[in-house]
Amino acid sequence: MLTCAPDRSLVHLIYSGLFMTYAKITGWGKCVPPAVLTNDDLSKFVDTSDEWILSRTGIQERRITHVELSELATLAAKRALAAAGLEGSDLDLIILATASGDSLIPNTASAVQRNIGACNAAAFDQNAACSGFLYGLQMGTAMIKSGVNRRVLVIGADRLNYYINWADRASAVLFGDGAGAVILEASDDACGLLAAKLGCDPERRDILEVQGPGTYVDRFHTSACYNIAFEGPEIFKRAINGMNSACQTALSDAGMSGSDIDVIIPHQANLRIIQTLAKKMGVGMEKVMVNIHKYGNTSAASVAIALCEAVEEGRIQAGSNILSAAFGAGLTYAGVVIKWGDRVTPIRTIDDELPPCDKSASELVSSAVEGCLQATAEGTVNFARSPKL
Repeated sequence: MLTCAPDRSLVHLIYSGLFMTYAKITGWGKCVPPAVLTNDDLSKFVDTSDEWILSRTGIQERRITHVELSELATLAAKRALAAAGLEGSDLDLIILATASGDSLIPNTASAVQRNIGACNAAAFDQNAACSGFLYGLQMGTAMIKSGVNRRVLVIGADRLNYYINWADRASAVLFGDGAGAVILEASDDACGLLAAKLGCDPERRDILEVQGPGTYVDRFHTSACYNIAFEGPEIFKRAINGMNSACQTALSDAGMSGSDIDVIIPHQANLRIIQTLAKKMGVGMEKVMVNIHKYGNTSAASVAIALCEAVEEGRIQAGSNILSAAFGAGLTYAGVVIKWGDRVTPIRTIDDELPPCDKSASELVSSAVEGCLQATAEGTVNFARSPKL
């Protein structure tokens, strides 16, 4: 009989394995802005073509946001809450994975918290770049398994177009804006994230970097020009090695092999990387979720958006085994195994949308393009490590 220390007894039961709590995914939602920037649009101000981009990356178009990152994240969060049948006040933790928040201080998670009325939640940002959503998924799961939290909102959101040098075709063609979110709830059902291997390869963290502030000030209305410096071939090699190793470890920890997996949801950075990873895993592309052609690389939002679309398209069913992997600046990497729960339809939906956008994607980036062309002509952009595909 428990008397003076029920909390200590519960913690003992959890850690001794006599009582197991899982973090079930009960809600999911995404938000992609309406303005579409196609490869042909890009070719009008960048020395490139649809064929050049598509053959090297698999990207056909990407989205450009007309609102701040917090608004993208808020709508994805609201849709995830509705799918779970919850209100913001039901949450006790919000994790926002992003490398392009509205501001560094205060954190952008607090803006989302305010917008969804999550008055009882703690909230923080974390930056693991493109691996951020999977990092957040593991953090949220651990908090629920430990008994500290019961309902956690995990969001992946980025607007890396803010950092693009629009005068350089190697980086200008890659990135898009968007957000995705899931709700985790404590459950006795053996589902949710079953195993995860997170890591970071700091030896060559310099091969992918951006120098610049947060995105609260609208760069598209200034002459500022940032530059995403990266070494494509080296990133390709390390991405494949990092994700493959992490996936193999996660599968082993979950007591599974590639043949047990129903769907693979990789980070959408480059179609060649996705195809090579699937080959190394011994899995056919028919099992791999690919949407890079529609959105480009949305960084921390990438896996989250793909996960939502896999559910929407019926690729994820009740009880599906899911393998997901990501790789990003840092150099962070992650591989996770997820077992889906018993529900693949939202409990409810909402009619909320982003504010109307009265400009095309080309118009949204026009002033930034002009600033980058001017900065390039003046030699004020840092090309110490010129991007290479």
